[in-house]
Amino acid sequence: MQHRRTIRAAATLGFALSGFFDGILLHQILQWHHLLSLVPGIDDIRQQVLWDGWFHAAMYGIALVGLIGLWRARRDSGLTPLRVGGAMLVGFGAWHAVDAILSHWLLGIHRIKLDSAYPLLWDLGWLAAFGILPLMAGLHLLGRARSGPGGGRTLVALLALISIGAGVWALRPPPGLPSTVVVFARSVSPEQMIAQLAGAGATILWAEPAARVAIVDLPWGAGFGLYAQGALAVGGAGLPAGCFAWSKPNRHAGA
Repeated sequence: MQHRRTIRAAATLGFALSGFFDGILLHQILQWHHLLSLVPGIDDIRQQVLWDGWFHAAMYGIALVGLIGLWRARRDSGLTPLRVGGAMLVGFGAWHAVDAILSHWLLGIHRIKLDSAYPLLWDLGWLAAFGILPLMAGLHLLGRARSGPGGGRTLVALLALISIGAGVWALRPPPGLPSTVVVFARSVSPEQMIAQLAGAGATILWAEPAARVAIVDLPWGAGFGLYAQGALAVGGAGLPAGCFAWSKPNRHAGA
């Protein structure tokens, strides 16, 4: 690929700017979540803000790497607005794809909107708007700049499949467990929670209706329908480091 140094540097800068966008908008202005909102043991707001600060410091470091790369490529004929803009959009979208797959679904350290009754929908919508669309736009601009061979559509399709697959995996209750923990949003009344569990064929082993938490025997696959009824989490993400493994029931119940 021609002008790889320019493209790599601009994409690195776009990646860092996307991290700043995420942190400033979601952590500070909207306050929908912090970097480690779902990590147990980090309950104090000062600790959450501290880790947000370390996150921004890391983004500064990545941005510095991108800026140095662009400075070194300043005499490259490929340092054109079209090529730099396209590469920055690719980096911007790549950040949100990495954040969704790694932070939201595999590690489960936070979600886009913690107080939403349907956090996965927010995750997917945010990924589409600020991940997939910028990636497609960036690849289109790079194609127009003739920066390299094709394959952009294949890359986007592969990324979309990975993202959707990881999201579905995040919904999956772990099989083989004798019981499943279900956490509902505050918008679901205790009576609705009991009725929805019964409608899903669940046998309630223990419940705290005021906290919207229950431990149940649930037929495998029935948990998916509970998400449409206001469940925030059903038995975890299916991975040891998944969403429910990192979270506390009282946190989800208070969301």
